[in-house]
Amino acid sequence: MKKPIIIINLKTYKQGKNVVKLAKKLAKVDKKIILGVQAGDVYEVVKSTKLKIYAEHVDSFEPGRHTGYILPEAVKKDKAVGTFLNHSEHKLDFNILKKTVKICKELKLKTAIFASSLKEARKIQKLNPDYLIIEPPELVAGKISVSKAKPELIKKIAKNLKSDFLVGAGIHSFDDIKIAMKFGAKGVAISSAIVKSKNPEKILRKLLGK
Repeated sequence: MKKPIIIINLKTYKQGKNVVKLAKKLAKVDKKIILGVQAGDVYEVVKSTKLKIYAEHVDSFEPGRHTGYILPEAVKKDKAVGTFLNHSEHKLDFNILKKTVKICKELKLKTAIFASSLKEARKIQKLNPDYLIIEPPELVAGKISVSKAKPELIKKIAKNLKSDFLVGAGIHSFDDIKIAMKFGAKGVAISSAIVKSKNPEKILRKLLGK
């Protein structure tokens, strides 16, 4: 099996020093993972590790009078490599998503875009994201993975999608990753299995089959 692309989304479970501490632990296991953190944590995590850091979200605005929004320029200045967009917990109107991707491309900020279904993924692939991640929303943060609950969906995606893709939702074992890769995914997106663990390094090693 080829080495999978691993995206870990820290969501908002931890903040500040706790995020940096967790990032350092994960970096010891695998320096090639992509780590998604809150915008406010980007600078410190980048400074403390050599991981590829993505902001968990940015907005479709340019610098100006936009109080309270997260600008792509801001996370880029803090040395983020890219950003997540359209997660099931932060869905975007397609026109807004399209505008945001355009700004990110101009800034050379990579995009990892989430889709809830094959239908949505087909539409999103036209935006040419760096990573396209399909996550059935009903399985997000659950104990049953997309690999075990819907392996036929992964097969269908591989057959009908022209671009490479990753899958996520409930991924918590090396077997989940093997099944996803077997049926055509290039990697997986993980969150709670890592973030909520008392021993995240151990869990990540198991996920990677180390």
